Amino acid sequence: MTHVPYIGSGPYCYANSFAMMFGDRAPSTAVIEFAAGGPFGMQLVGGTLPFFDPYGWTPEAGFDGALAALGWTSSVRRGGTAEQALAALAAALADGPVWVGPVEMGHLRHQPGMTGPIGADHYVVVLGLAGGQVLMHDPQGYPYATLPVDDFVAAWRAETVDYATPFTLRTGFRQLRAVTEEEVIEASLPAARRWLSMAEGRHLPAGTIGNAEAAERLAGMIEAGCDRGLRSHLVHFAVQVGARRVADAAACLARIGRGEAARIMDRQARLIGALQHPLVAGDDAAAAALLRRLAPSYAELPAALA
Repeated sequence: MTHVPYIGSGPYCYANSFAMMFGDRAPSTAVIEFAAGGPFGMQLVGGTLPFFDPYGWTPEAGFDGALAALGWTSSVRRGGTAEQALAALAAALADGPVWVGPVEMGHLRHQPGMTGPIGADHYVVVLGLAGGQVLMHDPQGYPYATLPVDDFVAAWRAETVDYATPFTLRTGFRQLRAVTEEEVIEASLPAARRWLSMAEGRHLPAGTIGNAEAAERLAGMIEAGCDRGLRSHLVHFAVQVGARRVADAAACLARIGRGEAARIMDRQARLIGALQHPLVAGDDAAAAALLRRLAPSYAELPAALA
């Protein structure tokens, strides 16, 4: 079976934001996602909220390791008051764009339909702050978007993003060494194995489960009656980003000769991606069957990555 890399739109906000900060030395977003660890596992947070990413993983949990593997470093600022955060942002902008997030996407009112918090994290690159407006590249599809400062601060406070510290930004991006994309992929394999082992989960809500158990449990939840909120989360976000990042991981593994691991992850990507139509169409039995086919693959992958 031939693996065909995916090129197109999708919710790759932090990878796209990092690539903007790296400029003309940026690796592909596929490699950034691989280095951050997101493709390696599945979790059901609190036993109810599914993500096709590792048990206990959040984007921030993978950033420092990803930057190290990519040969870059940055400085992080978190917390404080809104006034202090805006002053720090204004000062940082004197040296160029600033990477900001997580923010609560529901407060980004330049995006159609966003009228308040929805519990969704997001990352942007801020370009300017003047006249009561924030100028940004929003990788959701909005270059040079503007937003009133008050709305931006509400988003940046990130009160409804469970892993967030308010007012987080990164500046001082510097490339410490030049590395090839293949070297980044190789350097990221130990972290991938750790995430698959489910040993990295910390401060998780009670009832959180991962990998095969999560896939099986989600299949049962969908069969028992997939409520509107769960279906919307899956079809508007989790399936899209999950299928893409796992497909990208398969392409990365193929590049370094990890053929068996690439085949397993390609199969995972196909199964996750195939969930979209039955979930939209209401064919919940078909969606549950796909998840049950996905479940055993999480036990097969660690040996192939060893």
